[in-house]
Amino acid sequence: MFISESELMAKKKADVTMHSHGVYDGWDRESKELPNLVKITTEIKAELDVEFGYVLRIRSARNSKIFFRIEHPPFKDTEGNTAPPFEGELYVKTNDFRFFLGDTVWAPVEDKRGAWRLITWLDGEKVADKTLMLI
Repeated sequence: MFISESELMAKKKADVTMHSHGVYDGWDRESKELPNLVKITTEIKAELDVEFGYVLRIRSARNSKIFFRIEHPPFKDTEGNTAPPFEGELYVKTNDFRFFLGDTVWAPVEDKRGAWRLITWLDGEKVADKTLMLI
């Protein structure tokens, strides 16, 4: 049986699972440690400094690009304009990678209530899409 060079070079398909979602303890964005899960839920009480989101476990995808978007209720940015969705990208650093996507409730709390949709793509393919309600 003949195996072409392109088949040999083909990348093993990434394995992405949602490890958890809901409320987490505080997250230090400068640390490599992910926040700890406090409660699995899709309804989060909108209170000052509450951390919410999801953790993905991504395997067999080293050097793949993650693109993420957080769609949130309409609230004003520092210039008084409606804030756009939060977006960003990063690269998978290891073959067994964990990724936290989320946010923290800040003042004023009232305009943060509503649906927060968190979406993650891996090399252009949507791999996670979760809506969390801040109530």
